Amino acid sequence: MECEKAMEELKRLEQVQNVILLHSDSSSSSNNNNNNTDSSRFLANFTLFMLFLVIALSILTVLDLQISSSLLEDSLQQLCDKDDVCIKDSLSRHFDDDSRVGLSPIDCEDLAMVSLDSMQRANSTLEDFCRSYFMFHEMDANSAECIFKYLPLLSFTESYIYQLDTINEKLLQFPSGGVSDFDSRPDQVVNRSWVPRCVKSFKTDAFRPLAVVLERYDIFTDRIRDELKCGEEYWTLERKLCRALTSKQEIQVEDVMKAIHLKSFDYRVLNLLLYQLNGRKINETHMEFLSVSEFLVEVSDDLFDYEDDVLENNFNILRMFVRMYGASVAPTMLVSCLFNTVKMLRGCSWLLAHL
Repeated sequence: MECEKAMEELKRLEQVQNVILLHSDSSSSSNNNNNNTDSSRFLANFTLFMLFLVIALSILTVLDLQISSSLLEDSLQQLCDKDDVCIKDSLSRHFDDDSRVGLSPIDCEDLAMVSLDSMQRANSTLEDFCRSYFMFHEMDANSAECIFKYLPLLSFTESYIYQLDTINEKLLQFPSGGVSDFDSRPDQVVNRSWVPRCVKSFKTDAFRPLAVVLERYDIFTDRIRDELKCGEEYWTLERKLCRALTSKQEIQVEDVMKAIHLKSFDYRVLNLLLYQLNGRKINETHMEFLSVSEFLVEVSDDLFDYEDDVLENNFNILRMFVRMYGASVAPTMLVSCLFNTVKMLRGCSWLLAHL
């Protein structure tokens, strides 16, 4: 028994010595004065400790250490050679591709990625969705278990939509929304090289990266694809209407009403995702009721956000009605639309009550 322990200790010391030699080789060219034996032994032991930690937990902590990647790779090879346990292949994804560190839309424009700002902006929508829609899926909005069960996927989806909405808002700041407009106004954009790619992807197939993620989970349906197309159509209408307003061109009421009904596409996407995640068949009566309800909520939000939307040149139904009918008649025309919608909502409520 004592002999086995002695052999294990000698084996460990051999590994430490190998790492010390590797460290000496890697640092000799850059710092000839750093030959302190104690510090080298500490670094060797610490490196071995971190390597075993990575193997056990499969984490990326070592990427934040001030240790060269070549030293790590050589140390890993020493462990492979001495222990006959090849771990380098399983960890190569952490070290071989530098682009995995600090990924950005510039590096991986084909990947669905979201920013913290987008997640923060999406948070209020997610909270409202949980409170208003969970009941239709027999889920308790006050239950942490229900909320967190599907929250990552729902949050990712809504955040991605908000991220695209931010790009659309940037486009609305300029007359034509072209790349040249951004180049002429660098003060409006933090990273100018990022803008052309975003504009290009936004005007081609903006939701494709998100669709790829949903397809991997086998929850991307034709119905969801159609709703995402509604989102792209809404943003196109918003740009068209807001530019027509600022340039004093004619605005069609049909475009305005279509835009306000398309505006809640993200709620419908989340709702359809929840049906898929729960493995339940879509209740069309629920969908019809919620569609009318969404219209009323959007109008309410537009009334509340009227001043901000005017300043930021965003779509707002009251703003459009004022442009079409004048400030004195616009409220009456809007009330008329709301009255017709409420009648539809009562019909849906009756159907829901008799299901």
